[in-house]
Amino acid sequence: MRRFDYHRATAVVTGAASGIGAALAHGLAARGSDLVLLDRDAERLATVVSAIRVAYPDRRVDPVVVDLADAAATAGAAEQIRVRHPRIRLLVNNAGVALGGRFDQVTLDEFQWVVDINFRAVVQLTHALLPALKADPGSHLVNVSSLFGLIAPPGQAAYSATKFAVRGFTEALRHELVADGVGVTAVHPGGIATRITENARFGSGVDRDDHEAGRRQFNRLLRIPPARAAEVILRGVERRRPRVLIGWSAKLPDLIARIAPASYGRLLRVGLDRTAGAPTRRLTTGAAPAPQPADQPPASPSPPADDLV
Repeated sequence: MRRFDYHRATAVVTGAASGIGAALAHGLAARGSDLVLLDRDAERLATVVSAIRVAYPDRRVDPVVVDLADAAATAGAAEQIRVRHPRIRLLVNNAGVALGGRFDQVTLDEFQWVVDINFRAVVQLTHALLPALKADPGSHLVNVSSLFGLIAPPGQAAYSATKFAVRGFTEALRHELVADGVGVTAVHPGGIATRITENARFGSGVDRDDHEAGRRQFNRLLRIPPARAAEVILRGVERRRPRVLIGWSAKLPDLIARIAPASYGRLLRVGLDRTAGAPTRRLTTGAAPAPQPADQPPASPSPPADDLV
């Protein structure tokens, strides 16, 4: 399959109001793509859309405000996109939410909220827009999983369950869509400096002190700028990479989990203690932290090619 061509492509990006989604929107516009941007935060989404229109006045940008936790609203948004954009070359399912707390500290409704946004919406949008992808030869599908789609730490049952599900769903589609000429990439970001800890919910059974301590600790682990993460993803798509791991904070735990699949938890706890300088029992948010080696190079705006795995 030839390299992905961004020029005059129509790209759909969810979770586009901030973080990796907003950075992807800017990166896609810079590469010549027209955009369909989804998010539930109308105000932040409008800011992103306005900035892109000013910087790239010849790009078409179609904002769609939708809460992906609502299946009916998601279906309506998908139908709106299908009607307005019968040919789509790129779909990036990026939106995600976090829920901190052990499984016995969260309710089933709280758990379901994560499932709806992180997995059900990914499946629903992909199913609705796949005919449009197939109609544009050389199109591509990107599903953003997580470091926690490679490893499953304590306090992250809901988040890890959904991100492992995204990973499995994406790998199955990669095999199914070969004959249709649709490329598929699974993305596993490490510690990206996004708003995920700010927007994370905590189980109703989580102690408030643990809640705040966990949020602060995870924030210290989020080091990679979203713009760098977006650049790594876009380079990976251009090269038709089936899997993209972003940063050593994803690559090292992935390696450890492959070497010690039944006992990696102990090794990761040691790494987290060294990196964050706090007890791992406090770690209850849904960001994507992981042990980072002491000699990790500082994040740079031009990521090395070995970020693509």
